[in-house]
Amino acid sequence: MNELLERFLRYVQIDTQSDENSLTYPSTAKQLVLSRLLAEECRALGFSDVSCDEHGIVLATVPGNTPQPSPTIAWIAHVDTSPEYSAEAVRPIVHRDYQGTDLVLPGDPSRVIRFAETPELKSCLGHTLITTDGTTLLGSDDKAGIAVIMTAATELLAHPDVRRAPVRLCFTCDEEIGRGTDKLDLSKLDSRCGYTLDGGGQGEINAETFSADQAVIRVQGVNIHPSIGKGTMVNAIRILSEFLTRLPKFRLSPETTDGRDGFLHPYHVEGGVAEATARLILRDFETAALAEQAKLLESIAVGLRAEFPRAEITVEIRRQYRNLRDGLAKEPRAIAKAEAAMRAVGLEPRYGIIRGGTDGSLLTEKSLPTPNLSTGQHNIHSPLEWCSLEEMQTAVRVLVQLAVEWGKET
Repeated sequence: MNELLERFLRYVQIDTQSDENSLTYPSTAKQLVLSRLLAEECRALGFSDVSCDEHGIVLATVPGNTPQPSPTIAWIAHVDTSPEYSAEAVRPIVHRDYQGTDLVLPGDPSRVIRFAETPELKSCLGHTLITTDGTTLLGSDDKAGIAVIMTAATELLAHPDVRRAPVRLCFTCDEEIGRGTDKLDLSKLDSRCGYTLDGGGQGEINAETFSADQAVIRVQGVNIHPSIGKGTMVNAIRILSEFLTRLPKFRLSPETTDGRDGFLHPYHVEGGVAEATARLILRDFETAALAEQAKLLESIAVGLRAEFPRAEITVEIRRQYRNLRDGLAKEPRAIAKAEAAMRAVGLEPRYGIIRGGTDGSLLTEKSLPTPNLSTGQHNIHSPLEWCSLEEMQTAVRVLVQLAVEWGKET
């Protein structure tokens, strides 16, 4: 596990935050630093067909060794971290032999991972935990997945006597802003199915995600010096604020929903008197429900247009990704093999739904069935993020066995 830990600590200290306002791919040049490093490591470790293109997409192969050709599978993770919180100058802290104490993060002692408020910690007693110092993200989403994949691939090469299917490694950029597969050529990936290593905890298989759209609400007002504003000024900030107050407060929000409930979530506001915008995410497990959410936003806009006829109010809906549930039916072995691999290493698989999305959502829609597997992540997108080294090591064992299970197929 020392090798796995060393990899993870090295990766998380590279700032790879993506930027949804950028028009480039990758959205930030700093993602290329990790992509290029991974390509160099793949070559040094002896993987085949290693490439890193101008978009930061890294591909590599661990060849199969079965007597008859087996289907090729892909292991996929993303290099970027969420733009929702800083990932600059990450200072990971290793807590060995965790014994159930509250974890005070020394960079900001007001931030505490409390045992009583974090049920997952109860199953991690005795584990080695990795946290931030409280001032940044840790980046286990998805550098835990990267470290798990690199370690599992190294294990396969180190044991040529183990019969296995060919495995394609794939590291993408910009997953956190919904563009992870935009520049990925599936003909180059050339796999029967894929597995994103982007899940929380241990032993979970995710075969459903949200379907997702983004809404951009834009209000054009009229600015003038406030001393002479009567009858002339149209304050875009006030109108946008009114729009947001008309969103449902006790339903359809992340604060009031869980399980299979969808939501509307405003997450960014900017602007001034002349123009103000808000970005919202629309989420539901049923794609049809997204259209209903969009209608609700437009109905609010209609009412405000009547009240403020001199303002221009627009609602733009941008498609993001769709529930991977239906697409997985094209290759039922994708789930069956993951179940077999987990049972072979002593886990009883758990089946979870993702109240979010992965690269697998987009890949499945593009006809590459791609469920999601656990990698030991917890509290992601937060300075209270933490990761279990033992759960990561279990994910390594699952991946190695997954290649073995697919090696039984022809």
